[in-house]
Amino acid sequence: MKLKLLFATAVAIFLFSCKNKKHIPDVSNIKVDLKIERFEKDFYSLDTNNLVHSLDELNKKYQSFLPDYLYTVLGLTPPQDSIVSQIKLFLRDKNYKSIYDDATKKFASLDNVKDELALALKLTKYYFPKYPVPANVYTFIGPVDGFGTTLTSNHSFAIGLQGYLGKDYPLYQDEYIAQTYPPYKTRRFEEQYIATNCIKNVIEELYPDKSNGRPLAERLIEQGRRMYLLDALLPNTADSIKTGYTANQLEGCIKNEKAIWAFFVERNLLFEREPSVVSPYVTDGPKTPEISEDAPGNIGTFIGWQIVKKWMDVNPKISLEALMQTPTMTIFNDAGYKP
Repeated sequence: MKLKLLFATAVAIFLFSCKNKKHIPDVSNIKVDLKIERFEKDFYSLDTNNLVHSLDELNKKYQSFLPDYLYTVLGLTPPQDSIVSQIKLFLRDKNYKSIYDDATKKFASLDNVKDELALALKLTKYYFPKYPVPANVYTFIGPVDGFGTTLTSNHSFAIGLQGYLGKDYPLYQDEYIAQTYPPYKTRRFEEQYIATNCIKNVIEELYPDKSNGRPLAERLIEQGRRMYLLDALLPNTADSIKTGYTANQLEGCIKNEKAIWAFFVERNLLFEREPSVVSPYVTDGPKTPEISEDAPGNIGTFIGWQIVKKWMDVNPKISLEALMQTPTMTIFNDAGYKP
């Protein structure tokens, strides 16, 4: 029998947030010098009548990022004369020029993103002192079906502003784009998701996910501890942003935690490893119809997060480094999770 997830009022969500107020360590003495580089503005200022010289000048300023942009983001291919021709075509494309103009207006300032990332990187240095945190943020305009956020080859953040113009942006309604990015994804094409997506890249670089093909229980823990780490690095960011759920979906999970766990237990899913069976619970999607039409996709992240929180409550002196290095089944077995 499928669950009927319950939806609470904003008051209930507010009370839940207050109840789970997060401890933020003092990182005021940790220095993070994060620089925003508006690459897209310089790129769209190139002189297309003297492009080779303009590119040489651009390369002097963005020597560490320009190759990533040309060959990875835009996917251009040598030889040089072909690259020059492809750049001209891109710069003269009316759709992308319109995107650039709209992004310039929308993101006149990125101070909010910078502040959120700066705190996250201070916390990253606090918890993982050996990790060399990014010092630069490059913003760019690229293919709409390409990169949103990524880490560059020189270990900087790169943010494709074309992916954060607001869920109702007209281009996202284009038939091809809508097939590539259905509404549950374009709903997240908002500025408030930028920092979360950037820090998810940091976590993946710190601890590459190797849980594919493992039993569901292990995948729940792997995703759960990543969520726990994301929560620690972005303590002021709404849980709905970090999980990717809507506020109602998150509240539905909170209210139905026991029933969701029972679903996994009663159907003997926890030690299932067949990808076609496990995938619906640990991959992104609009919903998890196997549980309920109201259940969010990737609902396993929520349950895994609760198990990890339970384990960390039992082991309060465990560091985040130790959490990420502890075998997943040790966490699963020792948590004593019974919602």
